[in-house]
Order: sequence, then C-alpha cells, then structure tokens
Amino acid sequence: MSDLIPLQVALDSILATLSPSSETETLAVPQALGRVLAESVRARLDSPPYTNSAMDGFALRLADSGRELAISQRIPAGHVPAPLEPGTAARIFTGAQLPSGADIVVMQEDCEIVGDSVRIPLRSEQGENVRLRGHELRAGEVLLDAGERLGPPALGLLASQGFATVLCTKKPKVALLQSGDELVEPGTADLPPGAIYNSNRSLLEGLTQQVGAEVVGVWRLADTFDATCEALKEAVALADVVITTGGVSVGEEDHVKPAIEALGELALWRLALKPGKPFAFGSVRGVPVIGLPGNPSSVLVTFSLLARPILLAYQGARDLNPLSFWVTADFHREGGLRAEYLRGTVVSEQGVTKARPYQNQSSGALQSAVQSDVLIVAPVGQTIVEGDSVEVIPLRSLF
Repeated sequence: MSDLIPLQVALDSILATLSPSSETETLAVPQALGRVLAESVRARLDSPPYTNSAMDGFALRLADSGRELAISQRIPAGHVPAPLEPGTAARIFTGAQLPSGADIVVMQEDCEIVGDSVRIPLRSEQGENVRLRGHELRAGEVLLDAGERLGPPALGLLASQGFATVLCTKKPKVALLQSGDELVEPGTADLPPGAIYNSNRSLLEGLTQQVGAEVVGVWRLADTFDATCEALKEAVALADVVITTGGVSVGEEDHVKPAIEALGELALWRLALKPGKPFAFGSVRGVPVIGLPGNPSSVLVTFSLLARPILLAYQGARDLNPLSFWVTADFHREGGLRAEYLRGTVVSEQGVTKARPYQNQSSGALQSAVQSDVLIVAPVGQTIVEGDSVEVIPLRSLF
C-alpha cells in the first residue's frame, strides 16, 4: 500500500497541470447563478447611494432631542425630502433619504405623537439609526473579484449596483463514460439476473451540473478494451473534460486505465483514500480524463474532493477548497493506511456539537449519503476516540 498517493498531493499535482478556460460569455444577472466571474467588477455607486434611515421613526437634530417637536414633513422611501426646519422633526420610514440638517433617527416605539407634534426622548449619540452614504461601498471599489462563484447574495449585490449583465467563464463541456456490462437504465420493467440499475449516471449528471459544467454526452462502455478506446476517442472530440466511472481498478474487466495509457498519458493512479482508492487521472489528446471508481459512494466522495475542484479550476474559480469546520467526535475509530471520509451526521447535545458516522460505510451504499449531513475526515494513521476534535465537510456545501 506504500505506493498510494495522498489526496492533497494528487490534487495539487493535477491542478498544477490545468489552465483556466479563456472562453467567456455575457449572461443576464439572474441567469448567472453558480457561474464564475471572468473579470473583476467595480461598484458603480456609493452604497447606500444617499444617507438614509435604518428605522421607521423621526429624523431630527441631536440638539433638539428631549422635547416636543412639531412634525414638519413626512418622508416615505423613494421621496426626496426638503431640508429639515430647525426645531422640528420629520416622520421618516426605513430606507428613506435623511433630510439635510438631521443627524439622528429616533425609532417610533420610543416616541409619543401628540397631535401634529411628537415627544422625543433625550438622546446623546449622533448618527443613531442613520446609514451614511457609502458606508458599505464607495463607487470604484472592487465589488466582486474575478474567480468569484456567483451565489444568490452576489447576484443581489450586482443588481443593487445596476448591473443587468455579467461576464462569466463558459461552462466546461463534460463527457461521462460509464463502464459495466451489469448496468441497466432505470425504467426497465424487469431487472435481469446479475444486473443493477445505473445510479451513477443520475448522480454524476447532478454533481456535474451543480458545479457549473455542462454534460454534452453519456457513453455506456462495453467491458472490452476496444470499446473503451473507441468511446474515449469520441468523448475527447466533444468535451473539455472527460469523467469516467468504473474500470480503473485491477480486474481483468477494468479497461479504462489501460485505455488512457494507450491513447494518451496516465498521470497518477491509486490514492490513499477510502472510499476511492482506484482513482485515476490522465489525458487523451490534451483533454483531461478523470477516472472515478464505480461504486456510488466512491463516486460521490472522489467527485466532491477531486473532480469538483478540477472543474472549478477550469472555470477560473478562486476558492476550490470545500467548507469545513471542527466538531467533537462521538465515536471511536482506529487509524488506517488511507484517509477516510465517513458519511455521518452532526447533532447538538447539551451545547456540544458532535459528529457521528453512519454504521453502513459501504462504498456501494447511497442511502447513508442521502441521510448524511457531513463527511467526517479521518486522517491517515490517526486513531479517533470519543471527545476528540474532528474535521467535517458539510455535504450541502459540495452540492
């Protein structure tokens, strides 16, 4: 087992060979969810664009607080106010522009309306409940950096600055090749003896699309070397990246690895990773080929830890690392020769957040992945005992 490659070593080696795509396209902001910015975007406006009220209440001069003031005007959001008359207060609503002369807003719950006047409690701090022009952003500041993957808050931020379109890296085209004569497509009425339904296609298409890539074709590979070579040739002619499942182990029916070696170059094979040891990476005619294992949970783990950052790097994304945090182990596990990524759940008991692995960690089991919240990281050779701190990766952050 000494020839197994550590996960981070493998990933760093792969990423060092990749160059981000230079192909871009302009998208309407609402259609850019999950896409990667191709260029930095600068703020067009101060944010907020004018000094405004953070509350429903009354705008006034600090020096006039602590007494009864005439209400001189009413300022809804979207209206331009008149300058504040000295010795008066203006009825103002959240987000409305502050009148010149006013320097505080007292929330309505603290005030008492008396006819056309309002009794204001004494205040001592200037700027109370006031949002100053440009306190969040100044025009010309970097709004979003190139390489930012656009989530809903980023789309909202772009819209708040008046951007209707944004320049993004084009989606990488991905071809999926699936090895296994035993695979039968869902919908087949009767499952033949010795066959299994093809879960990897649905799993992989979903994972690929959620990372911002486009599936341009799916090939079912007959378990022969010639058929595998022919499918690889077709796939690399259409795709920017090829992802295979199955056929990368050491069995006589595993033809993907030798096909990559015959048609191109195999850069690395076999990781110190569980599940996912028989991972392969190479290239055919200059197109990266990612060889994932065939078991569904191995597909999930190796895609999340390797294929996902590869596809993000191809798009020029800056942040390739999955979100992780540390919690308390609620289990005991002996250290092994491979890093393990255990499907598990996170619970909170008496103020302590704990991670528990599911009992069934079979690489062929998907139900535990559906029921899991996290991948629990068990490093190579490290025994974990109850009460230790362990790193977890939220599955929702991956897909």
